This record gives sequence, C-alpha cells and structure tokens, in this order.
Amino acid sequence: MRKNWPLLGGLAGLLVLATALIGCGTGGVQGPVASSPLQVKLSSQQEGIWVNGEGKVTVKPDVANISLGVEARGNTVSEAQAQAASAMDKVMNALTKNGVAKKDIQTQYFNISPIIRWDERNQREVVLGYRVSNTVNAKIRDIDKAGATIDAVAGAGGDLIRVNNIYFSIDDPTAYHKEARDKAIADAANKAGQLASLTGVKLGKATYISENLYFPPTPIYRGAMLEAAPGQAPTTPVSPGETEVTLTVQVVYAILN
Repeated sequence: MRKNWPLLGGLAGLLVLATALIGCGTGGVQGPVASSPLQVKLSSQQEGIWVNGEGKVTVKPDVANISLGVEARGNTVSEAQAQAASAMDKVMNALTKNGVAKKDIQTQYFNISPIIRWDERNQREVVLGYRVSNTVNAKIRDIDKAGATIDAVAGAGGDLIRVNNIYFSIDDPTAYHKEARDKAIADAANKAGQLASLTGVKLGKATYISENLYFPPTPIYRGAMLEAAPGQAPTTPVSPGETEVTLTVQVVYAILN
C-alpha cells in the first residue's frame, strides 16, 4: 500500500499555522515581536511660527563691465580674420592704456561664419564673403574713467568696433551682505514676535533658518555701435546710478508651552 507521508506532513503544518492565527485573532498569548528596522518618525516641520524676513541695502556700484569687440568682413576667411585681429589688437591696447588690467579682460565670444545670400534663380545658397566676430568683457574698476575708456576703444576700433552692453556691479559686496543679513534677521524676529503676541503664544528659539541672496537687474545698455570719435568730441557720459543688495531669510521659531 502506498503511503502519503509528505502529504500528511503538509496538512499537519497547515493545521498548526491555522491554530496560531486563530490564537492571535482571539487575544491569545503572543510571543515577543521583533521591532522593525524601519521606524516612522513624525516630522515637526509644520510646527512653530514660520516667517520671512527681508533686508535691503542701497549701494553705488564701483565696477563697470563692458562687453565690446570687433566685427570684420572680407571676401575670404583670412582677409576677414586679418582685419579683425588688427582691430582687436588696437582695442586691447586702448583698454590697457586706460587702466584696465589684463586680468580684467576676458574673451567672451569668437566666431567665423559665412555671409550667405539665397539665389532664387538657381535655388541655392551663395557665399558672398565671411564674417569674423571677436568679443571681450572688460572690467573697469574706476567708473569715472568708463566714458573715456569707451571713447578710446571706439577710436581704436574704428568702424569695426561693437559695444554690446554695459552693466554695473560691486567689486566686494561682503560688507553689504552682512548689513542686509542683519536687517533680514531683525525683520523676521519682529514678524514672529508680533504673530506670537497676536495669537497668545510664547515664542521660542529659532529651529530653522534659510537664506537667499538677490541682486536686482542693473541697468544694461545694449546694441550700441560706436564709430571713431572726433578729437574734440565730449566724453561719453556713463552713470552707474544705484543698486540694491537684497537678502531674504526664512526662519522657523518654536512655540513654547
């Protein structure tokens, strides 16, 4: 007679498992349960008083940044490149002679491209010549000399000169950042104190602080094309005006019981 021992063993195991489950469901005695390594910790980020503070400092820029260069055209690449190289060399000399350090002159863009016209009759592109563009950014640390420097490079570059834009910045804004930060933190503390007073709670210490620094756009003059200036022409006026250093903070204060 064939014996089904494996089948009987399996049935016995199922009966034991069923009994254990019934015992758990009816309040039976349970053995110790191992703790899970995945612990769920409730976040406290929604607790407390959240405020934003802002600090602004009005500053007069002390650096003028000018994007300028030359653009030359020729029947061949070598012809256009030779003209651009000669003009750019004169422009660089004009910059250094007017007090712009070599470390403050940085190449931004260099391009050689064909000048193309569409031929309707033959339905194809025709190369008329070549264009070479070379652009640098010059940092003028003495703003009072910015106008004279522009005039100098205009005279040096002649008809090939291109002045793309000018914007103003602060050479070392560290002190202004500190002043704006002090104002932003004070602003946040005042707001949090007012909220605590209005709601009848006691304000605790700051539990979270985040900072964001913002420079508003400075006036930028674009697309200027300057020709060689006559010897007796007045100096190009350049006015840096004022700009604001703005710093914002987000602070979370605890609420004391």
